[in-house]
Amino acid sequence: MSVRHYFKIAMQGVTANKGRAALTVLGIVIGIAAIMLMMSLGRGAENLILGEIGGLGGEMIIVRPGKEPRGPADAGAALLSDSLKDRELELLRNKSLVPDLTAAMPMLLVPGAVSAGSETYRADVFGTSAEFFSELFNVYPEVGDLFTDADIRARAALAVIGYDVAEELFGSDTGALGELISIKGKKFRVAGVYPDKGQVAFINFNRSVILPYTTARDYLLGINYYHEIMTRASSPEAIARTVVDIETTLREAHGITDPEKDDFFVVTQEALVAQIKTIIGTLTVFLSSVVAIALVVGGIGIMNIMLVSVTERTKEIGLRKALGATEKNILLQFLIEAVFLTAAGGVIGIALGSALSFLVAWVLRVVMEVDWSFAFPLSGAILAFSISAAVGLIFGIYPARKAAKKSPIEALRYE
Repeated sequence: MSVRHYFKIAMQGVTANKGRAALTVLGIVIGIAAIMLMMSLGRGAENLILGEIGGLGGEMIIVRPGKEPRGPADAGAALLSDSLKDRELELLRNKSLVPDLTAAMPMLLVPGAVSAGSETYRADVFGTSAEFFSELFNVYPEVGDLFTDADIRARAALAVIGYDVAEELFGSDTGALGELISIKGKKFRVAGVYPDKGQVAFINFNRSVILPYTTARDYLLGINYYHEIMTRASSPEAIARTVVDIETTLREAHGITDPEKDDFFVVTQEALVAQIKTIIGTLTVFLSSVVAIALVVGGIGIMNIMLVSVTERTKEIGLRKALGATEKNILLQFLIEAVFLTAAGGVIGIALGSALSFLVAWVLRVVMEVDWSFAFPLSGAILAFSISAAVGLIFGIYPARKAAKKSPIEALRYE
């Protein structure tokens, strides 16, 4: 019997009861669609985050206090570590110790709201150098100007604010220039206003407020340390040796001989990229594994329906055997039916999952204004189709064998 004939008979068996066939593959469709959705969203998230990291420039090196975090709780504890102070900042700026470092600037995160008169706005407040910050992200005030290094040394009460902050507090960006804002009870004069720039890398400039780090440290937070020190190497090629110089310098300053006891950690783009890929990849695999339960349920449904089909078609099996069909012919017929059903479910699931992924990407991009791009995971589609076909093969073997083993005489007597 030719392969074409096997497929023709299998198709006749499937299309004999279209409603039952559709319900049979529903579990497969849902499982495959969910896997495609998870993989597509995972790829989209990875592209978004890696794109944001790329906006920082390949020369960026960030030094953070405390032990390198292994989870959210550790990340919060790192903000309370006091291992990065003025001494560490000056050591990193010393060309004889870290020759390939072109800039080093501290960063502080200031919690709380910003207010002006009766208006209040929940902004992202940073204490740093406005010049370094703007140069790093290539975003400069549209109105007014940046505060200077002299203002930082003088602990000036100046601020550069984002477009949304100006609109919410003063009604316009031009109306905000020279006005006073209040943060934690201290007044700051608006020196400049950023343009309507939105999200750049990890910073939303529209809702940002930039203060001199000395002012934020001494008058708002009342601490003598920094949350991180942002540095820049002379070139991407100098990253590796600069990291070594930074680690050597800080270990010597802190009297650390065992790297396992470091009270700081260094983050580079390469490390961030690797870490993010690992996290997203692991999360995608985990969620896809959970969703795969639907495939098992669908496979069991296929097996149950095939068993029912074998029972309903007992006389057909007996007749075919009486006419010369072998056990192999019967086995292949029912096995092809099972694989066809699951493969069809896989194709429908891939199409449905892709459509849902495109819809989610559109909502994120258009409605929520997130720079999210639709990603079709070709490898995921191939994997999903292969899994669906394998499910049909695995769960179709038992019903197919049961059909093949039927006695032709007993089958013809079946009522």
